[in-house]
Amino acid sequence: QVQLVESGGGLVQAGGSLRLSCAASGRSLTWHDMGWFRQAPGQEREFIAAISWSISRTYVADSVKGRFTISRDRANNTIYLQMNSLKLEDTAVYYCAADRTPQRLTPTAKQSDYAYWGQGTQVTVSS
Repeated sequence: QVQLVESGGGLVQAGGSLRLSCAASGRSLTWHDMGWFRQAPGQEREFIAAISWSISRTYVADSVKGRFTISRDRANNTIYLQMNSLKLEDTAVYYCAADRTPQRLTPTAKQSDYAYWGQGTQVTVSS
C-alpha cells in the first residue's frame, strides 16, 4: 500500500512563511513525479506545484510562482512545499499527491494523473 501524510500546516500571519512536508510510505514512489494541490472552502482543487522523480524538473503554478518552492528528498521519500510571503488567498487545505505513471518526461499538473493522495493539512493565513 501507499500512504502519503502531510504535515506542517497551521496559522500564520500574512507575509509569513510555512514549510509543508509530505512523507510517503509503503510501495516505493522513487520513480514517480509528486505534486502539491490546494482547495479553499467552496472552491475547486487547484494545482500548486510538481517535481519530477529525478528532481531535475519542477512546474509551479503562476498563482504562487516566486513565492512557493517545491523540493524532494528521495532518500527519505519526502517532498516539501516552502511557502513564503503568504497571502490571505493562500488559505486552503493543502494536499500532496503522487503520479500514477512512473518516469514521465515532465511533471504533470493534471489531477487525473495523480493516483495517490494524502489527507491534507490546513493552512490559514490571517491579516
